[in-house]
Amino acid sequence: MSDIAVYAGLFGVSFLAATILPAQSELGLAGLLVAGDYNLWLLIGIASAGNTLGAVVNWGLGRGIERLHDKKWFPASAEQLNRATNWYRKYGRWSLLLSWVPIVGDPLTLAAGVLREPLWSFVLLVGIAKTARYLTVAAIALSVF
Repeated sequence: MSDIAVYAGLFGVSFLAATILPAQSELGLAGLLVAGDYNLWLLIGIASAGNTLGAVVNWGLGRGIERLHDKKWFPASAEQLNRATNWYRKYGRWSLLLSWVPIVGDPLTLAAGVLREPLWSFVLLVGIAKTARYLTVAAIALSVF
């Protein structure tokens, strides 16, 4: 498999992991790191970019919540979104630093869209959070294997 296909695959799974489709990007990244055939920093950068852009999809869904929230495929239940919105109202944009957390992260990114967080600050904070997660995954994978 070509390097481009591997990097594109990692980008794709990282993107999907942050959207409504279930995907496991951490295992993909860890596997590629352990294989040792690919550039560490490029892998982390690609995974972070894909996951951050996937979160931008959630932000966009939040912006269009009036038209979308009752759709079967919508990525958060009313209860999850209400909890995330309350959390977001209480802690503000800094709560986006928790966007990497499973179960909590996706509703937070939706809430940011609902509450009209500017895209520039959304991308900055979510990008920091997602990159920190992948740096942690890389450190664990490389130290264990």
